[in-house]
Amino acid sequence: MGIFSSLPPAGFAVIVVIALLFVLAIAVLLLVCARYRRLGAAGAGGAEDDFHTVLKREFTAAYEKYGQDVNTPAIISDVVGKRLGTLLLGERFLNNAVSLFVTLGLFGTFLGLSLSVASLSKLIGLSNTDQWLSVLDSVGGGLLSALSGMGVAFYTSLVGAGCSIVLTILRTILNPQAEREKLETALELWLDTEVAPQLATESATDDAGLVKRMIAALNGTADRIQDAMGKSADALVRTAAQNRTAMEQFDKTVGTFNAGVHDFAEVDYNLRGSVERMDLAVRDLANALREVNRRMEGERR
Repeated sequence: MGIFSSLPPAGFAVIVVIALLFVLAIAVLLLVCARYRRLGAAGAGGAEDDFHTVLKREFTAAYEKYGQDVNTPAIISDVVGKRLGTLLLGERFLNNAVSLFVTLGLFGTFLGLSLSVASLSKLIGLSNTDQWLSVLDSVGGGLLSALSGMGVAFYTSLVGAGCSIVLTILRTILNPQAEREKLETALELWLDTEVAPQLATESATDDAGLVKRMIAALNGTADRIQDAMGKSADALVRTAAQNRTAMEQFDKTVGTFNAGVHDFAEVDYNLRGSVERMDLAVRDLANALREVNRRMEGERR
């Protein structure tokens, strides 16, 4: 730590990043290999988990459709890609981690060289002044700064190369890709030797077998059609009941409207009679007024 404590913050940060990525790579390597081994042991021991259940369901569906011509490796690769995507991502990270460590080491090298060049340029600039004796005290500090930059270059490269070497050795020993291939081989054997013989959907090779398969398929289709028709009939019954309720409500509304129209007609009839009676009364009043007027004129004469 005494060596690293004398480094500039930028160089120390690069070394810390390399160390963290190295620890992450080791953890991912162990987890991926352990997961592949657990899956292989679960399939060999007969204890199926979610992954084996999904794989068996996909294989059964394909076997019912294609029979013995089913492409077992393709089904395994498809299910592995869908269900074990995180492990495949870990494999890709491990494949690129070695070059990533080397790249970060080179980045630290260029960073340290840049710091060294800047310090040496500043020192050379001081040496060109007329007060050379007055700046001799700063020469030591400039050299130390330049050497610290060179330290960043060497230490980051050393840490990056060391992590790359260690990770390469561990990957060679554990080899997650080989564990995955071993798992896929075990799964293929499990499906072909244990799952497939239990399925009663082997591809028929004679006419009688083909006829039986056709009859079974037709029976299944007839059952599905019957279920669909039953569901459609139930839906029609529910729709008819809803329509009947709506028609009853409509009839009630029409009846209420007819009653209102009848009441309105009766009111109109009564009103018309009242108007006619008022008209007769007005006429009688007008005749009476005319008669009174004639009498008053006769008396005047």
